[in-house]
Amino acid sequence: MCFWACFMALNVLALMPWPYLPALEIFDWWDKAQHAIGFAALAVTAVLAYPDVSKARLAALLCAQGVAIELLQHWGGYRFGDWQDALADGVGVGLGLVVIKGLMRQEWFARLMRINA
Repeated sequence: MCFWACFMALNVLALMPWPYLPALEIFDWWDKAQHAIGFAALAVTAVLAYPDVSKARLAALLCAQGVAIELLQHWGGYRFGDWQDALADGVGVGLGLVVIKGLMRQEWFARLMRINA
């Protein structure tokens, strides 16, 4: 449930019209950090929601979602699709997988989540 709530929130925020977009900069670190944080959260919750699905498959699907969002923003006309945002999404997925792997090795987390570490 948490994964799907995060998934929907991220997609709604990414695709909703933004009437007052800030001036387009060459590279905005905070924007990229937001993408990475959002997709890291999706990766962590995806692994917890679907523990029997391979992490590689989850990563591929989440990265594809990041690319799809950027394409929809580009085609929508009121947002800017950016390959750097898609790259930041992929970095976030990778970071999320590293975080959840580390958490799953912790005995307290495994007990909390009822996961066999």
